[in-house]
Amino acid sequence: MTELHIPEIYRDVDESVRLLRTYFTGRRSKGDLSYSGAHFERLAGGGDREGAADGFEAADLVALTMLKVSVAPHGAVNLLTDPEGHWHRLLSAIPREARLEDPASDPLVAQGGPAWELWERLVNPDGTHPSSPDGVRSVVAGKLMARKRPHLIPVYDARVKTLFRRPMIDHTFWASLAAVLRADGGAFRRHLEMLRTTAVIGEDIGVLRVLDVIAWMHQGEREAAAASR
Repeated sequence: MTELHIPEIYRDVDESVRLLRTYFTGRRSKGDLSYSGAHFERLAGGGDREGAADGFEAADLVALTMLKVSVAPHGAVNLLTDPEGHWHRLLSAIPREARLEDPASDPLVAQGGPAWELWERLVNPDGTHPSSPDGVRSVVAGKLMARKRPHLIPVYDARVKTLFRRPMIDHTFWASLAAVLRADGGAFRRHLEMLRTTAVIGEDIGVLRVLDVIAWMHQGEREAAAASR
């Protein structure tokens, strides 16, 4: 397992809070939220709400577009109709209340567990799942799974990977993040909760999303600043 490097931005409370507030509460001149991603976990009541948690639905696919990704048309049909029953089977095996910081969740995200299998069937990295949905690659799969189990699966994209200095091929981010959330009696997890409370963005926003948004916003600003030089 690759040890997780915690970027300095998380130690800067004022800056982290600014980034969270900008993302979740900033508004355009039209009056609506500036960042469409602020709707990701809340759209249609959330992907993990009772009655919707164990299958993919249209609202989940729309939620993906809030994070600037989408699924190919044939892939969307696959996800919505679940022709082989794998999506319902695997999502049903992952409790809605499962949390990455809980050691009891380790079997869910470990190799061979239902979350691991779900990711592999969505992405088909080794070609053993030819019925995987069209247009679903690793980033899309991660965001789709984060929509369905926001307290267990973190959003993981290029900005997060860069800021956290992860290896090119990364199979251990979930486990590495889980270890950090549990270390020192959960100190970092409590710190993320404090940032959420201070930013007043809503207690329904999970700590994994707090971590992701701070990383995404901070790395985006760094990249923009470098490009303007």
